[in-house]
Amino acid sequence: MNKEVEFIDWGLTDYQDAWNRQEEILTKTVAIKSKNRTENLTLETPNYLIFNEHPHVYTLGKSGHPENLLLDEQGLIEKKATYYKINRGGDITYHGPGQIVGYPILDLDNFFTDIHLYLRTLEEAVILTLADYDITAGRYEGYTGVWLDADNGKARKICAMGVRCSRWVTMHGFAFNVNVDLDYFKNIVPCGIDDKDVTSMQRELGRALDMEEVKGKLKNHIAELFRMQLI
Repeated sequence: MNKEVEFIDWGLTDYQDAWNRQEEILTKTVAIKSKNRTENLTLETPNYLIFNEHPHVYTLGKSGHPENLLLDEQGLIEKKATYYKINRGGDITYHGPGQIVGYPILDLDNFFTDIHLYLRTLEEAVILTLADYDITAGRYEGYTGVWLDADNGKARKICAMGVRCSRWVTMHGFAFNVNVDLDYFKNIVPCGIDDKDVTSMQRELGRALDMEEVKGKLKNHIAELFRMQLI
């Protein structure tokens, strides 16, 4: 079991480019696993933890509903946003500057083969990162992601999640709102949930955060929870 994980920060990256790069990594990893199985080999599979930000973009998961995008083509142009139907789980979400988008491309055979535990572990890393800034967060029964005040009728989502898994190799991941422009969420029904709010660290704390500092804390929590050896 290879616990080494290469951490890469792609910076501000076009969504389609990031998607293509993820697919390329996943395909190569799955090919190694197939070769191991068919030729009775024990070649190690690589693992990656990728952070980036995207220009304004809306993405719709394979089980999502297109009507949850409230903009037509002209509206997207006016907002300088793009729109993609993609192969992750979940409904529609928004990505933009000031948001940490995380793409763990992990062979879960190197860690644990439980997709629910995988999601809960990613959520826990975000919860611990928020706690570092004295923001109390948790889960909302029946929903994925990380929420604030889920138990008192004022639920606000601060981190969305949607993943794909092929032969236990993951792609896509999470979108963590740090300094993101929340007005862009008004143009969708976020994650198909029309009666809940969306928030960010900046909104909760009343100040902009140092993105690199938040990334560092989040990266370390992910590594610790998964018992990764980051390289």
